[in-house]
Amino acid sequence: MKRGSQTVAVYRLRFPQLQREIQARADETIQECARRQGVRIIAACGGRGVCGSCLVRVTEGSVTVRGPEMPQGREPVLRRDHVSPGRKWVRACQCVATCDCTIEVSPRSLAPVMRAEVESAATERMAALPAVLACDVTLAVPTLQDCQADAERLTHALADAGQGRLVLDLAVTRSLPTVFRTQLREGSSTLRAWMRNGEVISVMSAGGRGLALAVDLGTTNIAAFLLEVDNGARLATLAVENPQVAWGGDVISRINAAIKDAEVACELKTAVVEAINAMAHDLCAAAGVSPEVIVDVAICGNTAMHHLLLGFPVRQLGRAPFVGASRAPLDVRARDLGLKVAAGAWVHVVGGVGGFVGGDHVSALLATESHWSGASTSVVMDIGTNTEISVIHDGRIICASAPSGPALEGGHISCGMRAAAGAIERVGVVHGRLHVQTVGGKSAIGLCGSGVIDTVAALLEAGLANVAGRILPEHARVVTDAHGMRAVRLVRSVLFSQSDLRAVQLAKAAIRTATDLLLGEAGIAPDQVERFVIAGSFGAYISVRSGIAIGLFPSLPIERYVQVGNAAGAGVRLTAVSIAARARAAQLAAASRYVELGTCASFQKCFLHHIGFPEPPTPRSAQ
Repeated sequence: MKRGSQTVAVYRLRFPQLQREIQARADETIQECARRQGVRIIAACGGRGVCGSCLVRVTEGSVTVRGPEMPQGREPVLRRDHVSPGRKWVRACQCVATCDCTIEVSPRSLAPVMRAEVESAATERMAALPAVLACDVTLAVPTLQDCQADAERLTHALADAGQGRLVLDLAVTRSLPTVFRTQLREGSSTLRAWMRNGEVISVMSAGGRGLALAVDLGTTNIAAFLLEVDNGARLATLAVENPQVAWGGDVISRINAAIKDAEVACELKTAVVEAINAMAHDLCAAAGVSPEVIVDVAICGNTAMHHLLLGFPVRQLGRAPFVGASRAPLDVRARDLGLKVAAGAWVHVVGGVGGFVGGDHVSALLATESHWSGASTSVVMDIGTNTEISVIHDGRIICASAPSGPALEGGHISCGMRAAAGAIERVGVVHGRLHVQTVGGKSAIGLCGSGVIDTVAALLEAGLANVAGRILPEHARVVTDAHGMRAVRLVRSVLFSQSDLRAVQLAKAAIRTATDLLLGEAGIAPDQVERFVIAGSFGAYISVRSGIAIGLFPSLPIERYVQVGNAAGAGVRLTAVSIAARARAAQLAAASRYVELGTCASFQKCFLHHIGFPEPPTPRSAQ
């Protein structure tokens, strides 16, 4: 293969577990070529070599481990150490193939997703009032005496039916002759026209079904919902991992990747669009329909996901003062985004508040309004890779974003993984011993988000770690990991290291600092919060007691907390079928005031205060 004026060797990489074979260039790492060709290898740090999540083992062939840094546009800096077949697990982002290879992927990359999406417990509902309307009209059959064009024939029929003067979308005009004559061959001249804001966006056979697609575009996962337009009934739900995780588990990694290379920015957009199209196809297949019957789409996401999807520049998001290109709700042609739905369908993109507080948090506020509107002071926290927080007090809403990173969801954790079969999801101290529980009851292969929070709480309770966040050596479970760090052995194959504990400290300090500073901005003490709403798929499974024990949440009575699951998904479903919900979401966004926490004079002091952990109950020895 030629690259510029040089010829680059190409090798074959075989992944027997995935039944895939791909080509790798000699100037790219295993992780880079896997990402380029759609082979999933966990890479929480985006391939920078700092997280250790992209483990693979070479069972045939050999690779060379490159240096930690490779200047852009230059050949890899190679070390002298070659990895022989089957010897050890290595980082895919640091290995370059030197011949054809057979590669074993870590079980954490292969485990099937179990909990990418969870039903929201939000009770707020709005009557379906769709942005698109249907009208069945019977067209006069063309004859030599009546040779009126198909488009005019349709618009005149719609005008006669009381729909006013309408225009046809270009794509609809292209499809109309075929649809009309197909109907005529079946003995009918009646069509169903779908209209939006004075425009015909789709034509189909009489009585044809019209559906809506709602998409919660999360940093880690994408959840999609297929809905009936006229009543909002959910027909099918699907959730997948956001394919952009191949460029990094956090938004900053992806923003930096897009800034460095315009081609990567296009790849990030394409990856999401292809994922949404695949989800729409599978959802429609489950409902026994074609994606062409999707006549309306609504999407919510944080500011970074929103910008990458729409192709907006993201350079200004990567540096202070973190100003977006637009925060207003937008309506764009589905085909302009590359979505394969009805010919003239539009996409409603939920607007954001400011900074990294985007449409996903506005959707969560919309869906949970019945929970927080009745209290004098409420907190709505949507926990994820980017955690958004709102404090609602006396009708005012102030918001902030905490760059919590993926640690609390299992990313940047040495044995971290998504919530899949075999992930440790619960850790406790029972009769002085650490006790673990896995998703699906399978053998433990890693640690997911809820298990991470529980692990830290259990280590504090058992005296295996102190309030400063240091793992203490005088316990049988404390070992030294491959990097020479102290680690606690949860089970034989899963360790929780000192660096993992530090990552959790930073994430929880960021979230708690944001919470306290927002409460301070509103003039409220933490114990005055009457309702604390925890949203997000991850937030549905987290133990509130463990969150309080490690200082992630304020020490409030448990009954003040409510966990509502994927509230952003519930909110975007409302906007997909209700223009009233879209209007209310816009009102909530406009009424919310964004606070950039970095400008708060007490930020550093508050953050340092929350780095440590609260004093635990009297420790019990863990064996």
